[in-house]
Amino acid sequence: MTSGDKQLVAEVVAGDAERLITLSELLHAHPETAWEEHRASRWVAEALEESGFAITPAYLGLETAFHATYGSGPFRVGLCAEYDALPGLGHACGHNLIAAISVGAGRALARVADTLGLTIEVYGTPAEEGGGGKIEMLERGAFAGLDIAMMAHPAPVDVAEAEPFAVSHSHVEYRGKASHAAAYPEQGVNAADAFTIAQVAVGLLRQQLPPTVRVHGVMTNGGEAPNAIPARTEGRWYVRAETLAQLAETEERVWRCFEAGALATGCELRIEAESKPYAELRADEAALGAYRANAEALGRVFDPGTPARRMNRASTDMGNVSQVVPAIHPYVGIGSSPALNHQPEFAAHCVGPDAERALLDAATALAWTAVDLSSRGHVR
Repeated sequence: MTSGDKQLVAEVVAGDAERLITLSELLHAHPETAWEEHRASRWVAEALEESGFAITPAYLGLETAFHATYGSGPFRVGLCAEYDALPGLGHACGHNLIAAISVGAGRALARVADTLGLTIEVYGTPAEEGGGGKIEMLERGAFAGLDIAMMAHPAPVDVAEAEPFAVSHSHVEYRGKASHAAAYPEQGVNAADAFTIAQVAVGLLRQQLPPTVRVHGVMTNGGEAPNAIPARTEGRWYVRAETLAQLAETEERVWRCFEAGALATGCELRIEAESKPYAELRADEAALGAYRANAEALGRVFDPGTPARRMNRASTDMGNVSQVVPAIHPYVGIGSSPALNHQPEFAAHCVGPDAERALLDAATALAWTAVDLSSRGHVR
């Protein structure tokens, strides 16, 4: 019976609470950035191995990815564990909680795998913060044939529907010519000026962009010394749009702004993609409805429409997974307001009582959703 299975799942998550919280706190205390999550991937995989999961480390040739499997039933449930941190901000997006949530759901589902005919697959997915880890995994064959792929992401408030922007991540570089800024300024080709022109052009372009588009970036190298004409400047820029199609159209206009900087100064321009573009997300409606009902049964309250819910617009490479298999990416609130994702204050909220409750509730709700879907025969 589904009710008995769900009760058992809830009991397993509750019994695992100390282990899951310890894992979350360990990840939080030792943040590792994209493609460098060596300890994190090992710690997460070990927590699954303890429950009998078979672990494939360095999955598909990606050193900090892994694949964990349990069971052999026809209904394949995929859970995505993210664990990369933000440069300089640590776990200010709560990926320590995401990993622990997916571990908790996976360990709980393992207890009902034989009864419900499940194969549980937990994917250790590195480099979500700009590196496109799931896209690399997809292109190497990961996620193929799953009946549902799921994860839950921390946010200030609970939101069921993920509506992320498609996004591209690019490295921009200008190369000019150095010269003494006082003695021989006419001999220099100023790469910092090129960036200034590009940024002004982007700022003006924003007046003509639709509200579904975002353009933002930072200069990571602005020159070496004030008395030397900068010979090289670099930056990282993101372009976001409602869909991949709109993203491609917008990128053309943005890159012309950077070309203007090169044309005006005589610098050479190089734009290189840091990862393949993140796609918009297509949520599976049956799975989304089940998650919403299960979360509400646990006492979660979904945000009615305040600005705090806008984390559900943040881009994610889970969007690319959703283009291939049914998927959901709900947000679980950690009571952090006014602190928001990608702020140091949010990182501080990703441990503590509210974060712990969110972890256990989300793990239970995801596992219950898998129980519901398998019981209904929701198979691809």
